[in-house]
Amino acid sequence: MNALFLSDKLELQEIPKPAPGPEGALVKVLMAGICNTDLEIVKGYMGFRGVLGHEFVGVVEKSADSTWVGKRVCGEINFGCGDCDACRRGLSRHCPNRTVLGILNQSGAFAEYATIPLSNLRPVPDAISDATAVFVEPVAAGCEILEQVQIQPDSNVAVIGDGKLGLLISQVLKLTGCRLCLVGKHSRKLALASSWGISTALVDDLPSQRFDLVVEASGSAAGFTTALQMVRPRGTMILKSTYNGQLRLNAAPIVIDEITIVGSRCGPFPAAIRILQQGLIQVEPLVDQVYPFGDALRAFEHAQKKGTLKILLQINQRD
Repeated sequence: MNALFLSDKLELQEIPKPAPGPEGALVKVLMAGICNTDLEIVKGYMGFRGVLGHEFVGVVEKSADSTWVGKRVCGEINFGCGDCDACRRGLSRHCPNRTVLGILNQSGAFAEYATIPLSNLRPVPDAISDATAVFVEPVAAGCEILEQVQIQPDSNVAVIGDGKLGLLISQVLKLTGCRLCLVGKHSRKLALASSWGISTALVDDLPSQRFDLVVEASGSAAGFTTALQMVRPRGTMILKSTYNGQLRLNAAPIVIDEITIVGSRCGPFPAAIRILQQGLIQVEPLVDQVYPFGDALRAFEHAQKKGTLKILLQINQRD
């Protein structure tokens, strides 16, 4: 099969088609999305080598459990061992022996086929298009914030970063009715948020107020400093960014202002699927272009350009 493989460089290669184990499924990948984590991995983040990609939708082609065959699915990206304390508590994303699809010791979804554990599969309702289903994983990351902290309608909340994730998180948090502000530096992206009824501000013209909760989703180390400037004493910072490199910070303001810092990663797929099925947030405006899989390298070049939103890969067509 064809796959987008990272070794010394990113290349389209022909590699063996994988075979699922007794607890897995062979998924024919229909469409996949390029996210900032993929771009950082190419730069060296996580030291990953292999097939990239973790945002996908596909059709189960083979499985020991025949009830899955023919179903359109997406998949949770953390593959736990199933035996440790974290897995027994339903926290496979924190399993010390986990692999992570296209990120950590696990071949990803930028390929014609991928193998996914049955326990990680989530059926995609017919009402959700392939292009929308690709967004389940990042929307779930936005939903995770609501599982970690309480946001009330009178909460003052800021999101730092007007990229794909920041725009999705802003839409998810807007559902709480909170007083929300998206901070970024791209007029096109901020205008898109404004069209959804979200207040916006340029990072060079920060609001004077300080916020109860600040979500850092800029993908840049500088975003941490901005978030720290904006959070009120005894407020909370949610860290969503992953990037290649070290974060240097002055811890004094965190101690003096008694700031709570919460790391936030993957989230609940069922909630994200319901939100998308009900049309509560918009993802179509975030798609800049869909490339055929044969143009995957050109798609990555496009995704790396400043100001680009979501780039999708059409890997297979539906039968």
